[in-house]
Amino acid sequence: MANHQKDFLFVLIKSLSKSEKRQFKIFASRLETSSNTKFIELFNILDKSENYDEKLILKSGIIKKVQLSNLKSYLYKQILVSIRLNIPSQNIRYQLREQIDFAVILYNKGLYKQSLKILDKTKIVALENDEKYMAYEIVEFEKLIESQYITRSIQGRADELVIQAKELNYRNTISSKLSNLSLQLYGIMLKTGYVKSDEEYKYIDDYFNKHIAKLDESKFGFREKYWFYNANLWRSFLVQDFLASYKYAYKWVTLFYDNPNMIIQNPVFFLKGNHYFLESLYMLKYKSNFKKYLTLLEETIEDPKFPVNDNIASLSFLYVYNNKLNLHILEGTFAESEYLIPEILEKIKIHSEHLDEHHEMLFYYKIASIYFGNEKYNECIYYLDKIINNKNLSMREDLMCFARLLSLITHYELGKDYY
Repeated sequence: MANHQKDFLFVLIKSLSKSEKRQFKIFASRLETSSNTKFIELFNILDKSENYDEKLILKSGIIKKVQLSNLKSYLYKQILVSIRLNIPSQNIRYQLREQIDFAVILYNKGLYKQSLKILDKTKIVALENDEKYMAYEIVEFEKLIESQYITRSIQGRADELVIQAKELNYRNTISSKLSNLSLQLYGIMLKTGYVKSDEEYKYIDDYFNKHIAKLDESKFGFREKYWFYNANLWRSFLVQDFLASYKYAYKWVTLFYDNPNMIIQNPVFFLKGNHYFLESLYMLKYKSNFKKYLTLLEETIEDPKFPVNDNIASLSFLYVYNNKLNLHILEGTFAESEYLIPEILEKIKIHSEHLDEHHEMLFYYKIASIYFGNEKYNECIYYLDKIINNKNLSMREDLMCFARLLSLITHYELGKDYY
């Protein structure tokens, strides 16, 4: 299991790529302050260390213990500033945030017309990319400026802004309610897994219907549709209605493939939708479609236009390799799948800081299933024990039960009836 470091600064430094480290050192060299040498020296010490060791830092003599906390905070902030300055230009949210910041600067200088001009252009881009929360923030800022500086350039400007604010607030409220519902259902799934009785089924169904009452899907924009499909998917998974999960996962994935610019702007949502869609196909044993969409997912990830960062790389690994294992389990090609196991174990180490315990345990369960299918029972037990011996009480209950059940069967196959 991944040994997650607790010191945030150390973890941040270890997450930096070679180019990010190089960019930081160039950035830091421009800061001609008395503390410049100290924070760069601290960076170099932590960069070269395998583990966070405060004694080693103090032994270096660069700083006294009472000053270490402040120096670490300063270094942490400067690393983030350096990364912020080098964010890829295609990230629309950073572009929008930058333009809003520019508008604030102009407003504070009393240049109201220039500020409003930037805000108007930025609002158009925000709406084109379905960034309604930022669009609402922009409208509220426009209202603030208009209340202090009446431009009279557009008749009915006040009414126009009020209408925009009401519409955006309404849509953002729907998105927020649906995202809350989705998160709550996801939390139930992680804690208890699928429903196990008629009472649990009724509770989930009533809870879900209560929260989506009076919503009209036909009036939804991209983001509202996304959260609506997301919430429906978790409800379907919980009650084991796999046809419904297939339906809403397909709608989720199709929503992105029909809006390719949204794949670039929301790669995490795109990846998650594909994973759940493939999981639904797996549950329904649709092998041909499973292969088709897994291949399409891999091709999309490998497209040069697809965004790349640590988080996306970890999620891509998680979803692609999970489903590669699922495909072999679905086809019963256990022997042919063993080549994936060392690759997966190596990638678990690489992505340890971004991979949560739950998904790590899922990998171990599927690896155990592969070994069971190959009648390699000792190897199967080894990975099942990683799950069974996990003392984390937040572990999904059904995963623990399945692991114990498969372990029992495996011991029986080995002739260990006393287990």
